[in-house]
Amino acid sequence: MTERIKLRRFEDSDLSVFKEWLKKDHVKKWYTEPDDWIEEVTLRDSSFSWIAHFIVEWEEKPIGFGQFYKCLDANEVCYANIPQTGTYSIDYLIGETDCLGKGYGKKTVQLLTEMIFRLSDSKRIVVQPEPENRGSCNALLANGYIFDEHYGVYQKEK
Repeated sequence: MTERIKLRRFEDSDLSVFKEWLKKDHVKKWYTEPDDWIEEVTLRDSSFSWIAHFIVEWEEKPIGFGQFYKCLDANEVCYANIPQTGTYSIDYLIGETDCLGKGYGKKTVQLLTEMIFRLSDSKRIVVQPEPENRGSCNALLANGYIFDEHYGVYQKEK
């Protein structure tokens, strides 16, 4: 069933559904600054052009959001003591409540990971979801990410 999931570039017409997802209880507990996320996607072609923003679709229907970026482009150290060169990070959410618990988050992580590892400069992906966000943590583990207990991050090497 999850084979019918794809990522496509975020478009202006996606802003209204993205805003609705950010209001949902299962999203807003992890995406606590919705205005920041809205500003980021709104300015994706200018101030935030260093981030690749996507809509997750299942059978052509928008069900979620995903993004990735090069840690060096973030103008901050993404994760202490982890080499920044070749390091990327991802964010993702399933916004549609009826799509939760069906493996769509896992497939979204897989698609983002594959996309990043096709880039010639990529070496690793590092992600730090809240430990209580079991769905996100499990999606990473199911995609071969390893939890580094010392740094509290999930990593996957190319």
